[in-house]
Amino acid sequence: MLTALVLALLAGAQPPSTDTFTTRVQRAKMVEAGPTGPAYQKQFWAKTGNPMTDALKACLASNAPADKSPFTLVADISPDGHPLHVDVRAPTAVAKCLAGQFSAWTFPIPPKLSDSVDYPIEIDVSL
Repeated sequence: MLTALVLALLAGAQPPSTDTFTTRVQRAKMVEAGPTGPAYQKQFWAKTGNPMTDALKACLASNAPADKSPFTLVADISPDGHPLHVDVRAPTAVAKCLAGQFSAWTFPIPPKLSDSVDYPIEIDVSL
């Protein structure tokens, strides 16, 4: 009886998530909503807004006719402001182009987190 109950519970259990992209996006959103998030977002976009717009325009132009599907970029910002582990979903030519540009930039020094050396960030891009 106990074995049948355990098997029934295991059959209905959700397997652990192996989707690291989704996990990274969720973590970045939690950090953005946390105590350090709003101030860092303000610094980040003050430095990144115009270069991001220019890079996106260049990526659209260089991939004409461009796939204008929405995508999400996720990255970790190192303690010295360099992007690490930059990834995109949906990986269109425009998204990959922007990820390449993003990977070369330097960002404001992020706040220190108690549970991570790097600071996660995510950007939803809609055209």
